Amino acid sequence: MRLEIGNIIIKDIQFGDKTEIKDGTLFVNKQEIIDLVLEDEHIKCADVFLARPGESVRITPVKDVVEPRVKVEGPGGVFPGVLSKVDIVGSGKTHVLKGCAVMTTGKIVGFQEGIVDMTGPGAQYTPFSKTLNIVLKADPIDGLKQHEHEKALRYAGFKTAAYLAEAGRNLEPDETEVYETLPFMEGAEKFKGLPRVAYVQMLQSQGLLHDTYVYGVDAKQIVPTILYPTELFDGAIISGNCVSSCDKNPTYVHMNNEVVKNLYKVHGKDINFVGMIITNENVYLADKERSSNWTAKLCRMLDLDGVIVSQEGFGNPDTDLIMNCKKIEKQGVKTVIITDEYAGRDGASQSLADADPLADAVVTGGNANQVIDLPPMDTVIGDTQYVDIIAGGFDGSLREDGSIEVEIQAITGATNETGFNYLTARGK
Repeated sequence: MRLEIGNIIIKDIQFGDKTEIKDGTLFVNKQEIIDLVLEDEHIKCADVFLARPGESVRITPVKDVVEPRVKVEGPGGVFPGVLSKVDIVGSGKTHVLKGCAVMTTGKIVGFQEGIVDMTGPGAQYTPFSKTLNIVLKADPIDGLKQHEHEKALRYAGFKTAAYLAEAGRNLEPDETEVYETLPFMEGAEKFKGLPRVAYVQMLQSQGLLHDTYVYGVDAKQIVPTILYPTELFDGAIISGNCVSSCDKNPTYVHMNNEVVKNLYKVHGKDINFVGMIITNENVYLADKERSSNWTAKLCRMLDLDGVIVSQEGFGNPDTDLIMNCKKIEKQGVKTVIITDEYAGRDGASQSLADADPLADAVVTGGNANQVIDLPPMDTVIGDTQYVDIIAGGFDGSLREDGSIEVEIQAITGATNETGFNYLTARGK
């Protein structure tokens, strides 16, 4: 499967009478977005704000981040099974408004939502301080249940991103990236002699408000399966969860998965990147055993030499991570796991809830319990009243002067487990 990504580089964002791109600036018709979002009867009110890198702006509570993309050639459309019909995506041509993002905020859905500072020490921990952000603030109608609130906000973000992406449909991209994965036997023949490597992505699926969707289907309802990695770039996997913001995968991260991109960089040179396996993270032991058994089975069926396994979240999913690792290793497949750590504020506690001697190759995204002081910002988009109760916050986190003391667990993307962050550690 071959996909061309045409990047239209966005250098600035401004409000304007018409949504369009001129000389690298994305002009946004604010009212058209508000009208689009208010088509959903579950949304009571909405507004749109702009936040640029370096500005004294705090955005919280952050729910999801989405990159504007539009399918310009090939089957299906972006966000299949959600906004587009259920065609297999990941081939043809897709245009991307690179450098900007749609961010959703408003009344809190679940307590594990995050903070994005566009400047200051907090900005050093989140990749979304570097994007030009179109921030959608939308509040639900009174009495709406949490899962319905989450869905309404999720769809509002997707619809806004799709609306903005249309401005780039007929433009010539500033740069083009090409990604291609051949069918298994063709790839084995073409790249004979290279190690066969795959990516196992664990999807958050631990229960209500801990949801990830694959072609519109809740990942709790799937068994492990194989995807072409390019399917991710068209939004085949989207976020719907409220796990801790430091290590959740917003939809933007799925669409720009760093593991996939880096494996493609060495594909056909150092390795044969044969594809990816998706699996879920379960609550009950029997479900964990089923999914990890299937994942290991698929690794053996693909005759792999090595895999990279990433998880999403921490604690309970650590068990799924270690199960996957040791069962894949026992199939004779070398395994590297990507995780983050909850080692206590002093870094002295056990980092993971589970461990095994076979998990001896580990990449870490950092310690989420590290404490940081965030200075007050001139502008707050959203509402800081929730800071004390989001994961990583505590009673007294929000000070009277607007400054915040929190664990970096509260910062969106701070310890992301696909490598879309700035922290790691090196062992000796």
